[in-house]
Amino acid sequence: MVSPAALVRTVLGDVLPEDLGVCDAHDHLFFASPLLPGQELCDAAAARAELAAFRARGGGSVVQWTPYGLGRRVADLPAVSRDTGVHVVAATGLHQAAHYAPRLLEEVRGRLADVFVSELTTGIGPTGVRAGLVKVAGGFHALDAHARRTMAAAAEAHHATGAPIAVHLELGTGALDVLDLLCGEAGVPPHRVILGHLNRSPDLVVQREAAASGAYLAFDGPSRAHHGTDWRMPDALRALADAGFGDRLLLGGDTTTAAARSVDGGPGMPYLLRRVRPRLELALGKELVDRILTENAGRAFAVPWRS
Repeated sequence: MVSPAALVRTVLGDVLPEDLGVCDAHDHLFFASPLLPGQELCDAAAARAELAAFRARGGGSVVQWTPYGLGRRVADLPAVSRDTGVHVVAATGLHQAAHYAPRLLEEVRGRLADVFVSELTTGIGPTGVRAGLVKVAGGFHALDAHARRTMAAAAEAHHATGAPIAVHLELGTGALDVLDLLCGEAGVPPHRVILGHLNRSPDLVVQREAAASGAYLAFDGPSRAHHGTDWRMPDALRALADAGFGDRLLLGGDTTTAAARSVDGGPGMPYLLRRVRPRLELALGKELVDRILTENAGRAFAVPWRS
């Protein structure tokens, strides 16, 4: 029996990992949370302009980590992708409980895995657009009951479909607890786990241990709230590369507010290629940075889908 090829599930269909090109491995075209009132990413024209600006800098794909119930605007994603020529990967999953009304959480509490599997295989709502990853979230140096439920459901969805699991680490903390739960207790292979926001807690010992597990480490920014740690990212990546973990690294922009978009005066998606990329090339060399943006992302998000 021939094993299925590893493919990236985009909003326009499954593609080969090498087709992603230069990948922003963690970002948002659409996002809305009650924790960020008045800063919603909900304008399709602005999303299209932001994606076009990223494309103009050489970008080829964007992985949107916006999960269930937070304004994904999934129906708009295929047109935005098609119009700009940039591959877009959508997410299912669930963020921290604080981002949701209690009623919504109660509605999905007993069927999270079913929701995730359906959105990965059948499509999100009536759109028919399939998600290409499960996004979940931990807490600050801990995993509460909500995080444990959602991660257990994400693991179940992974075992049913093969989908990668991307994890928001609150302030960059809790990576080892997440790996203990997802990989130790729930049996998810570490190379199917992507840990986000590692740059927000520049603990080189934890970062090395997480990378040694086989998980992917996503360094994403810049961020006004986390600027105090952004400048340490080149040194952290250099240390990880020197330790033999260059193939475990990913880069993203994580644009979560309207003010952060480049078309609204912020750094936005193009900043990853306009400023972050050349800065990292000085620290890591062009060849490794190219591989992080292309080959690493392709391996992280391409899986042999089981359904």
